[in-house]
Amino acid sequence: MSNPQNLQYSKEHEWLTAADADGVSTVGITEHAAGALGDIVYVDLPAVGDTVTAGETCGELESTKSVSDLYSPASGEVVAVNEDVVAEPAKVNSEAFTGGWLFKVKVTEAQADLMTADEYTAFTGS
Repeated sequence: MSNPQNLQYSKEHEWLTAADADGVSTVGITEHAAGALGDIVYVDLPAVGDTVTAGETCGELESTKSVSDLYSPASGEVVAVNEDVVAEPAKVNSEAFTGGWLFKVKVTEAQADLMTADEYTAFTGS
């Protein structure tokens, strides 16, 4: 699958949707990152009500290969966490851009160096 054009991407391989009418964006990791990690077996996500900071760690993804930090591509308050992914972490591998989203954030500021889909594709060489 190619990287969806409607998303923005970080150099840490997270994606961010455009904010909805309430200023809320969805965050996930890319298929490229999920593939590099291997089978994801555990996710540690920020809690609803937590404040996350663009470019800073806010959780972890554990796979059969390694543990990887999760970075937030935007600053703001976490308003939802994908409980389906907490219960079934493999969704991140199988549905990276759909059902495998990680959390939703009421954005106060997006990371300054987010990339378009084409820029991210060039960045990853995929």
